[in-house]
This record gives sequence, C-alpha cells and structure tokens, in this order.
Amino acid sequence: MKKWWFFFCFWLTTAVYAAQYPQELNITYVKAPFNIQNMVMKQHGLLEKEFEAEKIKIHWIPIKAGLNQVRSMAAGEIDMVAAMNTSTLLIANAAGNRIVIVDGVAHPDETFAIVAKPEVASRIADLKGKKVVGPKGTVLHHLLSASLVQAGLQTKDVDFISMNLSASLTTLLGGRADAALVAAGGLLRAEEEGYRPIVRAKGIISTNLVLAARGDFADRYPEVVARVKKVNREALQWALSHREQAVALGAKEHGISTQAAEKLFTWSAFYSEITPADLDAMRQSEEFLLAEHMMSRPVDVKSLIWSEP
Repeated sequence: MKKWWFFFCFWLTTAVYAAQYPQELNITYVKAPFNIQNMVMKQHGLLEKEFEAEKIKIHWIPIKAGLNQVRSMAAGEIDMVAAMNTSTLLIANAAGNRIVIVDGVAHPDETFAIVAKPEVASRIADLKGKKVVGPKGTVLHHLLSASLVQAGLQTKDVDFISMNLSASLTTLLGGRADAALVAAGGLLRAEEEGYRPIVRAKGIISTNLVLAARGDFADRYPEVVARVKKVNREALQWALSHREQAVALGAKEHGISTQAAEKLFTWSAFYSEITPADLDAMRQSEEFLLAEHMMSRPVDVKSLIWSEP
C-alpha cells in the first residue's frame, strides 16, 4: 500500500510540474530596429539559464514582419514575441487573435521616418502624386497618414504601395519609388545614399514596441511569462549599465559600425513600465486603424495589458 501511495504521489507531483511548465518556449528574435533587450537575452543565453532547472528548451524564431508574427502565434507556433509594435497587436486582437502586452521595450520615435531624395521632396507636401513604398498596417503607415493630414493631404493623395521594409528600401535605392517608409538601419543606409528624412515619428505619433505573449499561453503558463518579463528587464539593466558592450553587441548583430549602433541605441528610448500615456497612444493608433479599415472592430486597450497573477 505504501509503495502504491509513493508512486501515486510521484506521478501527481510530476503531472502538476509538467502542467506548470511547457517543454519548450518559442520566442521571436527581432533585432530591428535596435532591440537591445532581445539581443542581450539571446546572445548571453539568459532565457536558457533562467529555465535550465525546468529543462525548458528555448527556440529563437527570426520572424521580422509583425503580421507574420501574428499568423505564427495564431497557429500556435510562437508563444511570445520579443518586440511587437502596438499597431500590429491591435490589429491582431481586433481579428480575434488574443495577444497580451507583457512589458515595454522601446519608444523608438527617432528611428521611424519617411525619406526621399532632396531633389524629389524636402517636405511631406511634396509627396502629392508621388510613389511612396512601405509596410501597410504598421506604425510607419500611421506616420505617413498623420503627417499627410498635418500637411492638408490624405493617404489617397499619394501613390502608396505596400511592401516590407527591406523591399521598400531596395525599391527606393533602385530609383523605382520617390519616397519610402524606413526604420533604424534602413534610415542610416538611406542617409548614406543621399536620401534625407522628410519627417520622423517624433512629435507626430508615439511609437511603441512591446514584449508580448499569446493569450492562451499566458493563461496556461503565467509563471513562465512573468520570468521572461523579469529577464527582459534584467537584459535592459545590463545594457544600460554596460552601454559600450551593449552597443558593440548590437553593432555586431546588425553588421553596422559602433558609431551607427550608438546612434540607434540613443534613438531607441528603451523602457519597461507601461504607462497611461502608452494606453492613450494606443487608443490614438486604434482610431487611425479603424479609420483605415485595418481593424474590423475596436478593442478594450486596457484589457490588453497582462497582469501577473
């Protein structure tokens, strides 16, 4: 009887432990625009160390495009996203894909811009009738729309063609577009080629990158999500305390000079705590996305902030 009871207790303990922790954690590796927390976490193996005792296998998944991240989360292939812009997150939740905000990452207003050749356009109003390329349904699309409105124009007043950031930059540099929506390294590359920012996000819209989790994963494994949040903050503190090393790491990961990496580090405005101002900015983004018919319905923005149990 005692032997049976021992094995029953052992089985029960093992079952509870297994339910508390997944066998693996699938999380994105998103370097751009300059996500220092993500780069430090991966390159220093911080998540692997954090979950070593639980034997959780960490899978780093290099998906860049926000909407591709959403599709993979909807398919259950990704549990957490190291850096997702809140516009994408809003679109996902409106479509029924519950994704929650776990922690802040950056407010990189300086890194998002619209660039053009000086002889083509020197101000946003000059883009009327011009071909502009960039990713639709993103914070950059919001920047284009908001800056056009400030100039007394609308998105329909430009020939806007949607494509990802890499393709947008290539199209612009190849002379097949008049202006492009760019970010971070793409902005630096465009400036090297003689293109100049017509406008930056700073002062026009608020940009926000966040650490996010699939809703059902956060519900099932709250301790895991909380510990990833903790590691995310530890990575930021290390980067701020060891700035020179962090900049060097970022330069290596992006394949850029330390001078360029230092500029991106400064522009990124890293942070952790979600504030009421962040919620207000998300509501403004929601208004834009609804007006552009990129969200099918409004969502309760406050409910998207994950709370530790």
